[in-house]
Amino acid sequence: MTNEICEITCIHEEQVTNSKERLKNTNSKDLSSLFKILSDENRFKILHALAYEDQLCVCDVANIIGATMANTSHHLQSLKKLGVVDSKKIGKLVYYFSSDDRIVELINLGKQLEQGDSYE
Repeated sequence: MTNEICEITCIHEEQVTNSKERLKNTNSKDLSSLFKILSDENRFKILHALAYEDQLCVCDVANIIGATMANTSHHLQSLKKLGVVDSKKIGKLVYYFSSDDRIVELINLGKQLEQGDSYE
């Protein structure tokens, strides 16, 4: 048996340099945090609902995702901290709404990718 060891440290130096340079201009920590938030199924459902409704109260969101009010509130606070939703209080009710229309675009792009559609 031969022990194969790659002695080349970099084949495409220019591409590696270009990629590293592009990454310098990207806040990869914040961006990966956004995708981590979106990777949770309940948070995705919340964002999906808020993308198509003007606003929803916490109890409505809890009904949509099939979770407790406490669990739903936790998810909404996480999304609010990230800046993708905002809230307003009317009387005793707290209403949440999407604070960035680009979330709808992101959700639609995800749907296209999941369905195997092209980017066009």
